[in-house]
Amino acid sequence: MIKIHTPLVAVLAATIAMLSAPAQALAASFPDKPIRVIVPWPAGGLVDLLARSVAEKTQASLGVSMIVDNKPGANGFIATRMAATAPADGYTVLMTSNTHYANKFLFKSLPYDPIGDFDTVAVVREPAPLVLVVGASSPYKTLDDLTRAAREKPGALTYASGNSSSRVGAELYKQLIDADILYVPYKGKAEGQNEVAAGRVDMIFSDVGAMRPMYEAGKVRPIAITGTQKLAFLKGVPTSAEAGLPELQIGSWGVVLAPKGTPEPVLEKLNQLFSNTIDTESVQRLIAATDGVPARMTRAQIDAFVNAEMEKWGNIIQKAGIPPQ
Repeated sequence: MIKIHTPLVAVLAATIAMLSAPAQALAASFPDKPIRVIVPWPAGGLVDLLARSVAEKTQASLGVSMIVDNKPGANGFIATRMAATAPADGYTVLMTSNTHYANKFLFKSLPYDPIGDFDTVAVVREPAPLVLVVGASSPYKTLDDLTRAAREKPGALTYASGNSSSRVGAELYKQLIDADILYVPYKGKAEGQNEVAAGRVDMIFSDVGAMRPMYEAGKVRPIAITGTQKLAFLKGVPTSAEAGLPELQIGSWGVVLAPKGTPEPVLEKLNQLFSNTIDTESVQRLIAATDGVPARMTRAQIDAFVNAEMEKWGNIIQKAGIPPQ
């Protein structure tokens, strides 16, 4: 047995205390100045609206401003790199989506490490289902119709994709039905949906919020929901399980991250701040508008959730043989 002399123990304890003192002091006064929330997309999208709603409630409850800073472009790389290199003091956070983790498998080289450069803060929305839609004039009325056609005509059907969620959703569908469907890439989900509505592409797996205006305008036909819960405004549209493909379960979710090395007490305060704000009626109403479910997780639960989701998405991408860009 190795014996450690008492004086050495005292020195080690004092050193640890000295190192942790700045972090404790920072946490005690946090937050005492504006918090910058970087968003990788333009103003007006769901994540942006959610960030602004959270910022408004934080200002009202704490008297501390949250400044939403939209930095769109380059697949979110600009905003994410900016957040990764910001001071790790809790005054800069990134509000993003599951795309942040999917990029790990979709790109050969990233200007940041999606895992190693960040600490988790909060999951603000549990996985919201995607909706499989076809054009309003499409001959495919049901998921079974689409599946049968894909199997009978390998490579003849096409799917549009403007983000990682829509592509991974389609690739999961292909794997489950063992059929070849041609991938048609677009710069954004709006462009992809327009092509589906025009009948130039057969289908798209869309976020609920993105497809709803086109559905209400009568331009697309939803045929399945990739979740376990039906959507109130899509009366008569079955879940994937009801449509006979229960394994077709995938959704998009929102997450808040801080630069790696942010003191643990500050991360806990941020987690509590976002959790309390998400509990407010106006923020819950915003999430519910896209049939999402607000999330309230401890940081340990967040890490377990993120790891499970990343493994799921990574397996789909790798099994699909999608070459990193």
